[in-house]
Amino acid sequence: MTLTIRDLSVAYDDVPAVRGVSLEVPDGSVLAVLGPSGCGKSTLLRGVAGLEQATGSVAWDGEDVTRLPTHRRGFALMFQDGQLFDHLTVGRNVGYALRLRSRGRAARATEHARVEELLALVGLEGYADRLPRTLSGGERQRVALARSLAHQPRLLLLDEPLSALDAGLRRHLAGELREILTRAGTTALMVTHDHEEAFSVADRLAVMREGRLVQEGPIDEVWRSPVDAGTALFLGYARVLEGDAARRVLAAAGAPAAAAVAVRRSAVVVDERGPLEGEVRSIRSTPQLQRLVVAVDGLGDLDAVAPLDHRTSPGDRVRLGVDVTRVAALAGD
Repeated sequence: MTLTIRDLSVAYDDVPAVRGVSLEVPDGSVLAVLGPSGCGKSTLLRGVAGLEQATGSVAWDGEDVTRLPTHRRGFALMFQDGQLFDHLTVGRNVGYALRLRSRGRAARATEHARVEELLALVGLEGYADRLPRTLSGGERQRVALARSLAHQPRLLLLDEPLSALDAGLRRHLAGELREILTRAGTTALMVTHDHEEAFSVADRLAVMREGRLVQEGPIDEVWRSPVDAGTALFLGYARVLEGDAARRVLAAAGAPAAAAVAVRRSAVVVDERGPLEGEVRSIRSTPQLQRLVVAVDGLGDLDAVAPLDHRTSPGDRVRLGVDVTRVAALAGD
C-alpha cells in the first residue's frame, strides 16, 4: 500500500504555492518534507488531506482519492499545537474519533480498551482521567498523536508536530515519535523546517524550495549527495566551494574532481601530513575535541577539528586533511 502523489499543484489567486509535486510514500515508511518557511510544504500536506483545492492526483494503494472529501480519505492530520479539547479528559480526547463512529455498550468497552492501548503506546499509562491543562507541552503532543492514531488511519499527516516545543524537548520527543510510528506500523507524511527533526523521525526525505520538489530519497542518500548548493546549505553543510577551491578540497579528500563541493562542519582535520595549509584564527575546546577556524591558503576560512592533546594557538600555521565521508560533490544548481 503506497501513497502516490502525481503533479500536485495548489495556487491562491493564481499565485502558485505548490508546483507539480510528485511523491510516493511506501507502506510503513515515514517521509519528511523539509524546507524553509513559505516553501509550500504545509500547503502540500493540506492538498493531500483534501483541505486545499488542488490539481493533479492523490492515490492510496491505487485508489484515486483526489475528489473525495477529507473525512472519506482515511487519513488523519495532526497539527503543530495538537488542538486538544481542553474540556475533555485525556481519555475522551483520544477516544473522540471512535465515539463518532460507534454506539452501544460493546462499542464503549472496545473504545476503552483502544484508548488504554494507545496511551500505553505513547507512554501515558494512567493519564486517561487527566485534563489537558494539567499536562506539559510534550505530553499534550503525545495525546494528540494517540488521538490521531485511534482509528488506525491509512496515512498520518503531521504538520510541524514538534515546532511548538522548546528545543530540548523537541529533540527528545522526535526520537520517541519515530519509535511510536514504527511500533504502530504507521505510514506517515510529515512536514518540517527542522532538518534534525526530519533526520530523527523519517526514513525518507523530500526537500522543497519555492513550491517545487528539488530532491527526494532515503535520508542517508539525500544527506550524502545533496542535489545542489542551496539544498546542501539547508541540510546543514557549512560551506559550498566552487572551481579550483572545490577541486583542491576533493583532491585533499582523495575524491574525484567536481565543479562544486559541499563541506560539512568538521570535514577538515588537523593533519601534519595533510595537503592543505593555513593560519589558525580561533580555537574552542569541547569535551571531545578542539574546534578551529583556519584561514586556509587559497580557500578562505574553514571549520576544522583537532584532538584535545594537539597544542596550537591563534596565529599558528597548521597542515590539514579532509575527511572524504564529510564532503559531497554537487551536480550544480
